[in-house]
Amino acid sequence: GGGAMESAAKGGFVLANLAEVVERVLGFLPTKSLLRAACVCRLWRECARRTLRTRQRIAWVSALEPGPTDSHALVRALARELEKVHVLPQTVLYIADAETFTGHEECHEQKKARKRNSKETALALEKLLPKRCQVLGLVTPGIVVTPMGSSSNQPQEIEEGEAGFALLFPKIDGVKIHTFHFSKDVKNRVFDESKFAEAGLKNNPDLRVVLLFGYNSWKTGATRFLHQIVNPLNEKSIILAGGQVESFTSLTSENNHAQPGDACGVVGLAFSGPQIQSATVLLDQDVADERTAEAAMQRLKAANIPEHNTIGFMFACVGRGYRHYKTKRNMEADAFRKFFPNVPLFGFFGHGEIGCDRIVTGNFVLRECNDIKDDLLHGYTTVMTLIHLGSTK
Repeated sequence: GGGAMESAAKGGFVLANLAEVVERVLGFLPTKSLLRAACVCRLWRECARRTLRTRQRIAWVSALEPGPTDSHALVRALARELEKVHVLPQTVLYIADAETFTGHEECHEQKKARKRNSKETALALEKLLPKRCQVLGLVTPGIVVTPMGSSSNQPQEIEEGEAGFALLFPKIDGVKIHTFHFSKDVKNRVFDESKFAEAGLKNNPDLRVVLLFGYNSWKTGATRFLHQIVNPLNEKSIILAGGQVESFTSLTSENNHAQPGDACGVVGLAFSGPQIQSATVLLDQDVADERTAEAAMQRLKAANIPEHNTIGFMFACVGRGYRHYKTKRNMEADAFRKFFPNVPLFGFFGHGEIGCDRIVTGNFVLRECNDIKDDLLHGYTTVMTLIHLGSTK
């Protein structure tokens, strides 16, 4: 008994005084447990802070299987998996399917019920996340998602049914990620471009990638408004990619959980930092079989974007997928996996695509540069994008 007490006393001394040991032990804890441990004493708090600063790899939560109808699969997956993740999210991008996000029974009922259901689901997702993180939530007709566990897992194109994902971006040294929102002003036909600077999209020499998502694209003037946003950003040193979504449901920087029913606009994420590298390729209507899909991925591979600490995005038209490839499913995600076996892929099937063939490499110069503005708005296409966030410690 005395020996056991003496050992416990020694262990207590070590865990109360030796930072190297404490840090080593705390390093095994997921973030939520680590934050609880930080409350024990000053030493543990400092060790926990240092540990969190080293966790700069992107994490994600995937929802691929439908479940009980009382909540969306992404809500249940996030509630379960956030207990296990090893990063502290600073920015979150989540995308869920349009059909089940609003609820089957409301989809064919009155609009008010549909909106209420979407808002409740969005609030449930936001409540699970840290209060201080930026959250951008989108709803789209179909989902492209890599299952959890490993970046080498096979990405899935889910064109029907319940699915979703949440990308969790921690604080990354040398990288700034922020959300933005431009809503069409019905009283003013000309967009005030000073808002670009306010959103960090102009006079920002470190801006590398802008992911753009238009909503309510069926509204009168929506396409013209999207052109007003895209055209000034169409610069060779910036990667632009994205598409038209069903709606956006979360934008916590504005405490806005759903767009007004009669509004249209653009939301997005901007990635700034000198270490960021990126590339996009456009798969047009002529890409209609395995050979041509893989040829497009070869173009993306030729950009020589580092694959470590890199994520892939796929923004496809609802008219593509298995219908476009003569009932063969997962064609484009499979082609991506063949050339990028260790890069996770995320995205959606939507109502229009934004992007082009463009490469911003280590010296941030487009390889094939000309003075002609690229055509960035498309239909019946797929845009594939790589974003490299720099080497992690």
